[in-house]
Amino acid sequence: MRVLVTRPQHSGERTAKRLRELGHEPILLPLSQPVHDGDAALHYLETTEGSIAMTSAETIRALATRSAEIAVHLTRPVFAVGDATAEEARAIGFVSVTASGGSGNELAETIGERANGPVLYLAGLPRAGTFEKRAREIGLEITVAECYRMEPTRIAPQTLQTIFAPQRPDAILFYSRQTAEDFFRTIKAHMSPDGLAGMRFLCLSKSVAEAVPAPLQSATSIARMPEERSLLSLL
Repeated sequence: MRVLVTRPQHSGERTAKRLRELGHEPILLPLSQPVHDGDAALHYLETTEGSIAMTSAETIRALATRSAEIAVHLTRPVFAVGDATAEEARAIGFVSVTASGGSGNELAETIGERANGPVLYLAGLPRAGTFEKRAREIGLEITVAECYRMEPTRIAPQTLQTIFAPQRPDAILFYSRQTAEDFFRTIKAHMSPDGLAGMRFLCLSKSVAEAVPAPLQSATSIARMPEERSLLSLL
């Protein structure tokens, strides 16, 4: 099965590897690229104490170039959404890492059950805000540090023509609502929506699926759990 991956390049390459292992043919179309702010992350690490929350592995990449400066913080408890983010946190040296389920709600509840005191949330833009909302509801004291932002990637019409003709993808993976919105906006600007006929649209969550246009909803599936393993099981 030919599968279009819309994630940023670094994450997309990891997904492509998993798809090949499953016997599929990945096609990479990064619709955004991260801009990291390691200085901001370091500043907040130096001016706070206690637990650290992460909802994206991009947080880890923002810290990766500051390995010497973050060394003194590697014993702080880290709570991460999903196994992939947790694994990357361990890879750069954090020694106490807890992986929650695949949503911000679950992350907040896990921290509420296992940690005391204030929490530093290393975050990005744009973001859903789910973790922050649930954290406030259960009384967590959080400091938000924006240490990366996702910027849209300009997609040339020729790139779309190469991907969608003559042999189109069988399925498209969407990991965020913003990415899905950007994708369909790009398609609308550069090609006929009929070019998407017969494809499947596989979404990490209900919120992501809501960005799929109404005429295509019948071809849309939602992962049972908001994690990549569950998403890929839809193929």
